[in-house]
Amino acid sequence: MVSDPRPTGLPHPLPGAIGLSHLSAYDWEAADGVCGGSPHLHLVCTEAYVVTGGRGAVQTLSPDGYRDIPLAAGSIAWFTPGTVHRMVQGGDLRITVLMQNSGLPEAGDAVFTFPPEVLADPDRYAAAAALPPGTGPETAAAARRRRDLAVEGYLGLREALVAGDDKPYLEFQRAAARIVRDKVPTWRKLWREGALATAERTGAQLDALAAGEPGYLGEATAHEAAPTRLGGFGMCGRRDEYALPGTTLPHRQE
Repeated sequence: MVSDPRPTGLPHPLPGAIGLSHLSAYDWEAADGVCGGSPHLHLVCTEAYVVTGGRGAVQTLSPDGYRDIPLAAGSIAWFTPGTVHRMVQGGDLRITVLMQNSGLPEAGDAVFTFPPEVLADPDRYAAAAALPPGTGPETAAAARRRRDLAVEGYLGLREALVAGDDKPYLEFQRAAARIVRDKVPTWRKLWREGALATAERTGAQLDALAAGEPGYLGEATAHEAAPTRLGGFGMCGRRDEYALPGTTLPHRQE
């Protein structure tokens, strides 16, 4: 018997249940004289930058060391889970972000590189990571303070890693895992209803085709959307979001 290949869970996720947003990198200067976003990592999601305009770079920390990857219109860079990344503004840098496992980053999969004493206190971490609602001056000031605190921790990690000492970087990864541990059941549900359901749907469609029963094609249709939230304050820059099922929901701390 062929399983039902019709959509389940999230009704119309983007291909592969990815997340989609657009970013204009922050032009705020940090303590090291570099303009850009808040360094952070993702625990279970690979993230990709598709550069649509301007220039800049992304700085990364990973087991293979520190890298400074140039970004220009047409270039692509992506980072697997556990890679600390910092978007750097070089001049009108604009990026389309593709995110694996849509819904998980918004549910706390991303962890900032705050100093160790902040990471060690869940309440202090949550307070430092949170932003007031809206896009006004108060939110901008809070986003900049958050960025500066993340850069403070990041610079220590980078200095140690460049010197050949990976212990602070590895301890940051462990601290990040501790911060998100209680959220895993929620993430598992989002993953099952999004990315996993999408993959299983393809398997059911292949079964239907193999059996010569392409009835699910009768539900073919098209969709369209436009950004529904412009200029929000994301981790790396001003963020345009789409109100699509399971896709680029406003970031929240849970």
